[in-house]
Parts: sequence; C-alpha cells; structure tokens
Amino acid sequence: MTNKKEHDKFVKEFIERKPTRCSKCRGRIRYIGAGRYECFDCGHEEIDDFGKVKAFIDENGSAPAIIISECTGVPEEIINGMLRQGRLEIPEGSNVYIKCEKCGCSIRYGRFCPDCIRNRTNSLKGVFFNPDIGEKPHHEAPQQQDGKMHFLNFDRFK
Repeated sequence: MTNKKEHDKFVKEFIERKPTRCSKCRGRIRYIGAGRYECFDCGHEEIDDFGKVKAFIDENGSAPAIIISECTGVPEEIINGMLRQGRLEIPEGSNVYIKCEKCGCSIRYGRFCPDCIRNRTNSLKGVFFNPDIGEKPHHEAPQQQDGKMHFLNFDRFK
C-alpha cells in the first residue's frame, strides 16, 4: 500500500465491509467495541472483519494471515491493512513479518520501523515553530552601550 491509489482502494473496500444496518431487522446499529455492533431495535449483534479476526485469534491463537483469511472469510489485504494500522500485531519470534515501507526491514505492526520514524520525526522538527528557538536577525543593528530597550527610528511613528 505504498501509493495513493492502492491506499484509497483499500480504504473504500474496508469501509464498505463494515456493517451499517442490522442483518435481521434492517435497524440502526451502534459500535460496542472490538469489531462488534449492536442493533438499537432488536439487540442483534453484528461483527465486522476486525471482530472476526479478533475472535479467531482469541480462540485459536496466532496464525499466518492466509490461514486467518481462509477461516474467517476476511481478505488477506484487509488483515495486512489491520497490521499496518496497528490494530493487530505479529507475535515476537514469528517466522514472517511485514516490511517497513521506507527501508524494508521486518516489523511486527505499523508502516515504518522505529529508525525510519525517528529519522522522519527529526526531519520534521525543523518545519514546526519551536518557541525555545529564537530567530537570528538578518541585519544586526549597531551596538548601543546604554543597555536600555528602545525603538529604532521613533520619529516615524509620530
């Protein structure tokens, strides 16, 4: 999911797979948590893709994405998207990991490894205003020895 087109396609598919109405009575539903939704009218519980994956992992323990996909019916791309979002994580000591989008090293969840995030954060620090860092003057005024604060060219303001 490195380019914008793939990301937009994933988001569209991910949103379309979320329940919006009760499958029994077509009533409105509300999000309870952990991928579960409850109907306001009949109380029926719906489960989205995250709920299916979570239930599978809770029952069976960790497994490769392809096996989870086969058992739950959730596409592998959606499961990988959940890993990229940090909603799921690969257990320590696994044989397979996802790759950092910048350098390609193995990571358990997310999009970037800690080193790439650190580099990215350091490069962004210069962009934002930091009140502790003063601005150097472009042209230094001649030094006056009185030590008092004063206005330059005060006559202009009268």
